[in-house]
Amino acid sequence: MTESGSMQDFTDRVRNIRNSLATGLVERDVAVRLALLAALSGEHLLLIGPPGTAKSLVARRLHLAFTGATCFERLLTRFSVPEELFGPLSIKGLEEDRYERLTESYLPAASIAFLDEIFKANSAILNALLTLLNEREFDNGTHRERTPLMAVVGASNELPEGEELDALFDRFLLRLHVGPVSKDGFPDLLNLRGEAAPEVPEALRLTKADLDRVRKAAGDVRVPEDVAALLCDLREWCAAEEIPVSDRRWRKVVKLLQTSALTNGRETASIWDCWLLQHCLWSNAKDRMKIYDWYTDRVGVVAEEPSRLVRIVNAWEGRLDKDKGGRSQKRDLDGNLLFKGKNGKPTTKERGQDYRDGKPLVILPEGAYRPRHNRSILNSTNRGKGYTREDIENMIPISKDNYYILSTINELDEYFFNHDYWFMTELEPIMESTKYKLIYIEQSIMELNNHKAEMESYKQDIDQRIMSFEDDIRSHLWVTDDFVEPASKGLSKTRADIEKLLDRLAGVIKGFETLPCEEDEASP
Repeated sequence: MTESGSMQDFTDRVRNIRNSLATGLVERDVAVRLALLAALSGEHLLLIGPPGTAKSLVARRLHLAFTGATCFERLLTRFSVPEELFGPLSIKGLEEDRYERLTESYLPAASIAFLDEIFKANSAILNALLTLLNEREFDNGTHRERTPLMAVVGASNELPEGEELDALFDRFLLRLHVGPVSKDGFPDLLNLRGEAAPEVPEALRLTKADLDRVRKAAGDVRVPEDVAALLCDLREWCAAEEIPVSDRRWRKVVKLLQTSALTNGRETASIWDCWLLQHCLWSNAKDRMKIYDWYTDRVGVVAEEPSRLVRIVNAWEGRLDKDKGGRSQKRDLDGNLLFKGKNGKPTTKERGQDYRDGKPLVILPEGAYRPRHNRSILNSTNRGKGYTREDIENMIPISKDNYYILSTINELDEYFFNHDYWFMTELEPIMESTKYKLIYIEQSIMELNNHKAEMESYKQDIDQRIMSFEDDIRSHLWVTDDFVEPASKGLSKTRADIEKLLDRLAGVIKGFETLPCEEDEASP
């Protein structure tokens, strides 16, 4: 399976096997898929559900997928003894002082096993069962024997209770809740006649050599950055949601995704393979749905890319707002700073005569006047308010005995025309929107257009995914067709988000195009 042609042939072969095993079963397609994938990847499947939901039937059919496979089936109770699973003790061996079991036709000699009510296993058989499940080995007397076990399908009416069963529960990487047939599927169940037996031609069945090649080649399947990022995010989310997932299980998950990709004819794992995560990480039914919803919200999207594009648009919008809000002092054609004169007209002077009620104000020179009976000199600026003409007129003496004397001023008109006596204050700068150099605006627009091209390329990539994702799902060996609709919602939402970002970016580009430009002043 190193060439694309042989990989595709193998995929088609597995697909035919899968479809054959599901023949005559109602709403057990997922169970069949997971059971077959478990055997291919060297893992085990746990089916949780009430009696009469075809759990044992799935296991019985699974061995038909493999050439020469043997099947073992047993219902466990709390009174089960090791002989029921591992075989009776060898009388001949006991006569020769050897403690050995006759394992032929028992679990250590089986390729596929179905263990019903597996969590009823007692301590007498638990340790040997754990070793067999995890290492495919069985301690028979003083010898550890390699077993041909491909996969165990365990079944239980309920989840395990008690810490002593946690290790056994953890050995089942794939877990599926199997309920009664739904209302929609019930008519199909009623129409079944007899027990349809699947037909898997011998030439189609998988050999031990096929399994060895799959498991060896799966390790070379690449796990890309988007899948790794999704797994990292999911691990953090599981921790926050208090969903316990051991490091060993995460490693097994990666191997499962690699096997999924390989059996689908790919050399790289994809986001679609991660659909299987919902069947690997839960410890109770509600957690499975939470994991499924989490995955559905992110499926088909590179999680980092849209958030990066959002940050880019936010940064440019902030930069545009700052530039549009920029203010600088206006200049005349010669480059002189302009101020708003007291008459409302522009001037290049920084100070101007102040007015009160439309009347010009002046100051009085130091020592120009003093009260006749007071040695202190009156404030020359009237304490920052200035003097009007009326104020000065009231100081001109009618009688030297009653009024102050302004001895240095002869004529008021001359006094008010003298700039030296004007009451001057700072003039308000005339502000205008900052004008930017043309090269700055052009470079900004060029960068924005580059981001726009990047977003449009990303949108085209999403469009291509939307066009092809239905084919990807329907052609996937392990993902069920009913995932088409929820997957499309995630991709469509991402596309809509990119459309909004493009609209916002277009607004930013237009904003930079309309920024005031220094060269505008030189235009005729």
